[in-house]
Amino acid sequence: MSAIVEESYGLGRTISLPYAAAVDAIKESLKGVGFGVLWEIDVPAVLKAKIGVEDFRDYVILGACNPHLAHRALTAELDLGLLLPCNVVVYDAGEGRTAVKAIEPHRMMGVVGNPHLVPIAEEARAKLQAALDALPA
Repeated sequence: MSAIVEESYGLGRTISLPYAAAVDAIKESLKGVGFGVLWEIDVPAVLKAKIGVEDFRDYVILGACNPHLAHRALTAELDLGLLLPCNVVVYDAGEGRTAVKAIEPHRMMGVVGNPHLVPIAEEARAKLQAALDALPA
């Protein structure tokens, strides 16, 4: 299994699945840890429609939400909705590999400075990491 790589603002893995299979796999994996996908942005389609870009790699942004965590977070900090949901991106990394990355909840919620959000961020991070861990290598 490839390791989770913590970036400055995200967690991620590059896996040996074709793009479409990786998108399906992360959706199922997120579901398994209590996250649903509220929306999906097909980045190449948007770029083509809005500014005529023809050659952007396969790339999707998924708006993932765990309703229980969202409720707790919004109860602790009403304006946190500005930072929700947790974004997950999937994109073609070349050579038959696909990158799957998720926002790092500590970074996202850390901008607020509310200590009541820390345990919620920890739980969200553990769930997102578990979803990434469950993906095939």
